[in-house]
Amino acid sequence: MQAAPTTQLPPPPQFAWRRAIDTAQFLAFATCVVWAAVYGASRMGYNWQWYRVPRYFVREIDGAYYAGPLAKGLLVTIEISAIALLLTIAIGLLAAVLRQSGSIVGGALVRVYVEAIRNTPLLVQLYLFYFVLAPILGVDRFWTGILCLAVFEGAFAAEIFRAGIEAVPKGQWEAARSLGLAPPRIYRHVVLPQALRLVLPPLTGLSVSLVKHSAIVSVIAVFDLTNEGRNVIADTFMTFEIWLAVAAVYLAVTGAMSAGVSVMERRLKN
Repeated sequence: MQAAPTTQLPPPPQFAWRRAIDTAQFLAFATCVVWAAVYGASRMGYNWQWYRVPRYFVREIDGAYYAGPLAKGLLVTIEISAIALLLTIAIGLLAAVLRQSGSIVGGALVRVYVEAIRNTPLLVQLYLFYFVLAPILGVDRFWTGILCLAVFEGAFAAEIFRAGIEAVPKGQWEAARSLGLAPPRIYRHVVLPQALRLVLPPLTGLSVSLVKHSAIVSVIAVFDLTNEGRNVIADTFMTFEIWLAVAAVYLAVTGAMSAGVSVMERRLKN
């Protein structure tokens, strides 16, 4: 016999009202921000030149289209964020497993790492990486920025993974040990698949934070979106237009990331 198809019930009315209220609040906030920018610029006698902004994303030369400086900076920002996110997950997972391993030395090293990174400014860490570690390791400024971001965010990812691992019921550990599984296989086949569902929402916030923090690499002359925007402003003096456009691009990237992870989270729940 075939199972009867399940029908998806509509969301309760209170959730629809809550969504409408959240949307109205966001629109009201966005309207206030736009009004404040326009009003402040008018008080300064600022001359808006929005028609010049698109050429800094896409340029047409002899019938061919080329990426403008802001588009090139966006690609660099995405590349930095993607590589740093992979390293962040690897560092955080390794630190969390090492802390849960029961090793006294390993646990102490992870605690020192987490506390030292979380309690010092990211800008100071970037300068230490650039002026101290980069010459020793022989890496360029691009990879210096990536390593600094990964080490910084990895400390927060370690705590997220540790909380997820500790949330797995003890019975799962005991059942895996009774089957004779080695610790690596317990983590791979039993613990981490269950912890993934728990850590996915905070990891989403961490990835969004990483994209925003990637703007700090502009201080060591990495040509990311923020640095390219600053260069365009120096050439054109279009302060309001460029910074608003840069902020909108960051918002679009982080919003797309949040939406994608939300879809993944719903699939994992099903």
